[in-house]
Amino acid sequence: MTSPDQRATALVAACRDAGLTVATGESVTAGLLAATVAEVPGASSVLRGAVVAYHVDVKRALLDVPASALAHGVVSRAVAEAMAAGAARRVAADVGIGATGVAGPDPHDGEPVGSVWIAACGPGWRVAEHLRLPGGRDEVRCQTVQACLAMVTAQVLGMRAGVSPSAE
Repeated sequence: MTSPDQRATALVAACRDAGLTVATGESVTAGLLAATVAEVPGASSVLRGAVVAYHVDVKRALLDVPASALAHGVVSRAVAEAMAAGAARRVAADVGIGATGVAGPDPHDGEPVGSVWIAACGPGWRVAEHLRLPGGRDEVRCQTVQACLAMVTAQVLGMRAGVSPSAE
């Protein structure tokens, strides 16, 4: 077993200090985000659960991703946001994180390898970001996890510091 990821450790500490719980709705990362958070000692105080929704029908059934979001394409802001909100709702967490994209080896639905949307929502805020990541499957998945951890930690820390959170 390796030592816990620094960004995951920061996320767990920030959420624990803020009294927030977290859920993940993952496609492109296939559970790697939740697994990375779970490596942190004490993660059970914040990590409520994860839904790995690789296929569209699972996104609809388990994360309540509406057809209107899917109309934008599986790799889209609308789907990532719906996955984040659906994960939080499904496991009764304060913060939801969604990740959808193309890890490769081939493009998908007209999106190139490395095209990823991540999104998160929490009390009074939501954020989303489109990533264009280099590398193969493993690199794209690992970079996506790191981007999710950094994005959510920044939001939680900003919320705690009284900085107006993003409401994109």
